[in-house]
Amino acid sequence: MSTTETFGFQTEVKQLLQLMIHSLYSNKEIFLRELISNASDAEDKLRFLSVENPALLENDPEFKITIDFDATAKTLIITDNGIGMNRDEIIENLGTIAKSGTKQFLNALTGDQNKDVHLIGQFGVGFYSAFMVADKVTVYSRKAGTPQNEGVLWESTGDGQFTISNCEREAHGTQVILHVRKEDQELLNHFKLLSIIHKYSDHIMFPILLKVDEHTRQKDEKDFNQVNSADALWTRPKNKITDIEYQDFYKHISHDYQNPLTWLHFKVEGKQEYTSLLYIPAAPPFDLFEREHKGGLKLFIERVFIMDNATILPNYLRFIKGVVDSNDLPLNVSRELLQKNELIDKMKANMTKKILAQLKKMSEDNPEQYQGFYQNFGIVLKEGFSEDPENQKELAGLLRFSSTRDDAHTPQVSLDNYIKRMSTEQKHIYYIISDNFNAAKNSPHLEIFRKKDIEVLLLADRVDEWMMAYLKEYEGKDFKSITKDDINLDNIKDADDKKTEIPENTPESISLLKQIQECLGSKVKEVKASNRLTDSPSCLVADSQGLSLHLQRLMQQAGQMVPQSQPILEINMQHALIQRLIDEKDQDIVNDWAQLLFEQALLAEGGNLPDPGTFVKRINKYFK
Repeated sequence: MSTTETFGFQTEVKQLLQLMIHSLYSNKEIFLRELISNASDAEDKLRFLSVENPALLENDPEFKITIDFDATAKTLIITDNGIGMNRDEIIENLGTIAKSGTKQFLNALTGDQNKDVHLIGQFGVGFYSAFMVADKVTVYSRKAGTPQNEGVLWESTGDGQFTISNCEREAHGTQVILHVRKEDQELLNHFKLLSIIHKYSDHIMFPILLKVDEHTRQKDEKDFNQVNSADALWTRPKNKITDIEYQDFYKHISHDYQNPLTWLHFKVEGKQEYTSLLYIPAAPPFDLFEREHKGGLKLFIERVFIMDNATILPNYLRFIKGVVDSNDLPLNVSRELLQKNELIDKMKANMTKKILAQLKKMSEDNPEQYQGFYQNFGIVLKEGFSEDPENQKELAGLLRFSSTRDDAHTPQVSLDNYIKRMSTEQKHIYYIISDNFNAAKNSPHLEIFRKKDIEVLLLADRVDEWMMAYLKEYEGKDFKSITKDDINLDNIKDADDKKTEIPENTPESISLLKQIQECLGSKVKEVKASNRLTDSPSCLVADSQGLSLHLQRLMQQAGQMVPQSQPILEINMQHALIQRLIDEKDQDIVNDWAQLLFEQALLAEGGNLPDPGTFVKRINKYFK
């Protein structure tokens, strides 16, 4: 006797159902694409498992997806003969979202339909889209290889609950029955369904059989006819594939609702044979930086689906979507074998170079499009400098920076353009790394560079410190941080054709520097006259061989041990405040200002004051 049990949807599912039922999707037709896509995935899984265990096919080797409709009963039925689900799997797959980043996904929803539909597609909740057009959904399923009496019946009206019961089911696979709402019953029409399938699902590799229209059916015509081309898109010649077909296939494999920026379709022949169809998305997935983000490609071997999210590309290209179909790998290849396989290493190297070349082409042919790409994925590319030393030069050419020359927050300056704008006297590529763009833009370290009209790159991403640890030079020009103490611009004239001179080291100046050094003690390694400051009274710099102050701060925030490295305090001897201190006879006042000079320089670097209260008291004291 079958027992019906009632379950409540997971909280996140309830939120999604509300979005679906209230027509979050701008185009309701997409629900059919999602259900067909799910059916296709189920058949892919069974086809793969049946290679080693043919008995799972249960004398039903012809994979197909059947779409039936009944205008009188107001039902639309999608049936597959794929892997199917048992009771536990149907509860997990149709009652919960067992995914990392669920909360981040829900927090990212904006209420803007055009934006949110993109996020929902990325998150892969296609089954729940059925509730956009149905006021009740019934699912029958039986997992291949299990007894017929272990079928499962799932049913819900989308009201926050669903029921589960056992049932007899002869066929393995899954059948989804949509009880279509009154306002959406125009879907229960052969020509309407045919139009949707041609529009969104023609590329599905398995035959899609659609019920023939009763009014136009020929005498000897079958009840169901195949309505899709059912071939592997990537196996067709490129000149036989339209842009729309490429775009629709991307949406199928990625669950994205935007067209991709561009794609690469190529075949490698010879000792190693494989075909790749790779897409560069227009926007990043919401969980791109989540630890459990599942990037990777769909791997096929001689058109047999092997696995999703195959890590064939390097991690910094994890945003790339697509398929790889190899003729050389064994059908039983595992994720572990992929990581150690020589053929995979060669595929990885070749595909990486082609992707980087495509990005370079985009940057040259369509700079505006590339700018949009870089805004979304530039920070991910920066991870490649530690991961992929062989392609450092290609990656460096793809970088874009903010700089003092254009003073814009949006990174636009390439290293090639930077070098073209360098004066003949300039030998280095100068940069500064800060916590954010404004901190970099307003750093006192830039004063001498602005005076001499030397462009400085402004870096503000958290990954920049680690990137610059690997990026040492480009086109023969080495990189130099302007926050280190080994900056020497004596050979470069000022913008007004003069030469900046280091202030004369008078006995009074030397005495003041010594007093400040004694007052600060172990807080600083050295106090010295600055040749980089023109407006600010002081700044902190790092030893040329030590860690930058910014990197030390990042390491502390990450809970890492930071090597002992004291900063150097540079003093602008020409500043009015310093000139006044030179003549100051009260040692207490000099000591107070020594602390203030250090503390305000620390703040300008983005550091934290060890004793903010005392700093405020000192400031208030001299305001009086």
